[in-house]
Amino acid sequence: MAEAPCEVWFYHMERSDLDQVLPELLERTLARGWKALVRSRLVERLEHLDSHLWTYRDDSFLAHGRVEEPHAAQQPILLTAGMDNPSDADVVFLLDGAEAGPLDGFVRCIVLFDGRDAAALATARAQWRAIKASGLPVSYWKQMVRGWEKQA
Repeated sequence: MAEAPCEVWFYHMERSDLDQVLPELLERTLARGWKALVRSRLVERLEHLDSHLWTYRDDSFLAHGRVEEPHAAQQPILLTAGMDNPSDADVVFLLDGAEAGPLDGFVRCIVLFDGRDAAALATARAQWRAIKASGLPVSYWKQMVRGWEKQA
């Protein structure tokens, strides 16, 4: 039986920032029994997330590691700037305009972008066009006053 193609979901953040949105999405990912790969082009973003995911909430944390650390392949959430998937993650999160690269083997790809940033919006639109042209199923989720609403 053929493997289902990766679903690509675009999350248009307008009311919250990445520090609020990403942990919630990562919690949902782990609740499904999936592993996550968080990819950014910005080393400083990865450094910030490495600290933030341990402290984002007083009563919880998200166990994770960085790709260059020992035991990276065993991490439930792996932070990376690279294109490989050493933890065999099910979901890849793309931040800061990070490239999707080959999505074979992923169940889902989540593209997070700040709708208040013109450059981020332009990058997300270009990613949408490229991924849609590749034939993968794409969805667009817009942040509303309460939660997310599927727009396309």
